[in-house]
Amino acid sequence: MKLPFKTNLDGKVAVVTGGGGVLCSCMAEALAACGAKVVVISRRPESSQRTADAIVAAGGVAKAHACNVLDRVGLVAVEREVRETFGPVDILVNGAGGNHPQGTTSREYLFPEDLLESTPDVKTFFDLEFKGVESVLSLNFTGTLLPSQVFGRAMAERGNGCIVNISSMNAFTPLTKIPAYSAAKAAVSNFTQWLAVHMSKVGVRVNAIAPGFFLTEQNRGLLTNPDGSYTPRANTILAHTPAGRFGDPEDLVGALLWLVNDDGAGFVTGTVIPVDGGFNAFAGV
Repeated sequence: MKLPFKTNLDGKVAVVTGGGGVLCSCMAEALAACGAKVVVISRRPESSQRTADAIVAAGGVAKAHACNVLDRVGLVAVEREVRETFGPVDILVNGAGGNHPQGTTSREYLFPEDLLESTPDVKTFFDLEFKGVESVLSLNFTGTLLPSQVFGRAMAERGNGCIVNISSMNAFTPLTKIPAYSAAKAAVSNFTQWLAVHMSKVGVRVNAIAPGFFLTEQNRGLLTNPDGSYTPRANTILAHTPAGRFGDPEDLVGALLWLVNDDGAGFVTGTVIPVDGGFNAFAGV
């Protein structure tokens, strides 16, 4: 892959959760291209293996693991195997996350008529299912906390390491229709700051990247029509993004490589870096 600049990660071991997804697979490949030995973790074995195979095909070193980030026992087993195979982890990218339809309303606003029994096809805030909301909060927040505990301990014991969490623009300003996801990513940003302070005396830096709007397999159905044209929601997003486009996965690489570089970002911790084409800076007028 084409890197915006090269960061020397020779001898480093990096773990990327959610590494089978569109965004985090690109991050994993970038870390490997800079010399890191990359451990790709995904819930689906075929996804993590696909990313690891791409890294190896490009001349890098990678190993795939199928593991649920909510399974502490499984994470501990992965950490043990990584330590035995590659050595202790230096870099952790907490990229696992996602939304759930049961934690999403069908409309942006609540109208009086939505509360009538004659509109059963409308899912309001009052119709959100607890299991759906809970799953979103667990995957995004707990799925960041548990890997940080499991892989971060060795960093703290060695007195050096870097954790990069993946937050979202929803953490700055919640988007309509997705209250659970917005709340979960706000928790990730807050936790990033908390953990950065907590780990500051043991040499571990903790930061987050907050992507703006990227077309992924998860949101493609919401943002594009079957013919490939943009939906009204996508057009609203683009109208509020000064750059005038959706992000490409490669747009996240520069921020990632800067944050994991101890020489370039050694005094940077507790930050949440927007990579959003100006979305957060734009007031809409």
